[in-house]
Amino acid sequence: ALPGVALAFLFTGSKAPLVLVLGAALAGVLGTLVVIGVVRTTRVKYDSALGIVLSVFFGFGLVLLTYIQQRPDASQAGLDRFLFGQAAALLQRDLVTMAALGGVALTVMALVWKELKLLAFDPDFGISLGFPMRGLDVLLTTLLVVAIVIGLQTVGVVLMAAMVIAPAAAARQWSDRLGVVTALAAGFGALAGVSGAVLSSEAERLPTGPTIVLCITGIVVGSLLLAPRRGLLWRELRRRRDRGRLRLEAVLQDLQTLELQHPDGGHGHSAAVLSVMSGGALPSLQELERRGLVRRLGDDAWALTEPGRARAEP
Repeated sequence: ALPGVALAFLFTGSKAPLVLVLGAALAGVLGTLVVIGVVRTTRVKYDSALGIVLSVFFGFGLVLLTYIQQRPDASQAGLDRFLFGQAAALLQRDLVTMAALGGVALTVMALVWKELKLLAFDPDFGISLGFPMRGLDVLLTTLLVVAIVIGLQTVGVVLMAAMVIAPAAAARQWSDRLGVVTALAAGFGALAGVSGAVLSSEAERLPTGPTIVLCITGIVVGSLLLAPRRGLLWRELRRRRDRGRLRLEAVLQDLQTLELQHPDGGHGHSAAVLSVMSGGALPSLQELERRGLVRRLGDDAWALTEPGRARAEP
């Protein structure tokens, strides 16, 4: 997008948001077409092609921006906000432009939602049904370009990648359904934007764009840790719970094995013997006693109860 901003200014001499945004959009679409062309005509994978094109376009944009900054007039002032973002400098017309572009993108996405899901999960099946998968691929990437263009003046080209990836990465931890993930990603992005704007307005000399990115980073970290099923903390809790359950089952099985060797039900077995068989049996025996599955016959003798025998049966 950065070369488009610079070229739009060079050709028109205008810093009107709509002109610069259109230039950024055209550059984004061109970059998208180049990536698609490289992937389809060479053996370069999509992620590699994307990295190459992004690097080339960003470098070219920096060269153009440096050239513009060295011009003797002062008409180029303010273009650097597209590099790092400057949300505090947004005007009402900027907000109107961003809202209009966002509304168009949301409308298009809603109209072709089913087709986009097919493109994301099974494009070959879509081709067999007669859907124009290549056209849908270009459309999806164009919508992504529009989203990037909308955020350029807020967080800038450098940090916009985080705002594209982070909300979806956070939302993916909470659900497996695409519709829910999309809604959550939008909500997380909005929450990060509002939180970053409020924090930067309350603190002196705190830039809005980086603050927004830090907020969405916090949301991603929180989602990675706390999300049900996928969260690292929940996963560790489940692992410990399963490990404890397996240890209890092992102690029950060992007690049953020892009991079969001593048919008289009053014969107890020491925790030391069970520890040799299962390892660290005493805490498990105490937990099983609390659940009523084993009973203590002496200071260091344990036996199965009737519910424990039923539980230990294969």
